[in-house]
Amino acid sequence: MGAYKNMESIERELEILDLERKIAYEEIKGLKNEYKEDLKPLSWMQSGLKIVGKLGGMMLVKKIIK
Repeated sequence: MGAYKNMESIERELEILDLERKIAYEEIKGLKNEYKEDLKPLSWMQSGLKIVGKLGGMMLVKKIIK
């Protein structure tokens, strides 16, 4: 922040700061929605099924090799 020469420069700086604040708020709202989606039970079940599928495939390959 520097020394301001007139009211226009002060008002311009305030407008810029207000827009930056609004942008940050919208980004936070987007993150909130992403976390809501990630915490849904269906999402957990899909992740669990992927892990179980990989483990099952590895066990099957291990039995075939032996």
